[in-house]
Amino acid sequence: MRTVQKTITLTDRQDNWIKTQVEAGHYIDDSEYIRDLIRREQERSTETEGVRAALIEGENSGEPRPFDPGAFKERMLAKHG
Repeated sequence: MRTVQKTITLTDRQDNWIKTQVEAGHYIDDSEYIRDLIRREQERSTETEGVRAALIEGENSGEPRPFDPGAFKERMLAKHG
């Protein structure tokens, strides 16, 4: 995979935070830390989109029907013990 070098600007507080994470041994260097943040944000975004799609599917599935939690529990116990 090709890499691209970027220049970013951080506050002193942000820079110190990254240095602390590296010094604690959580990351090899600043770049690894930033890449990990980006990967986690990409995963979170994918999960959020999945939830959003499920909500839209639910909204488009029709009018809500009454739900009886007691009857549901009985059905599940009968089916799964």
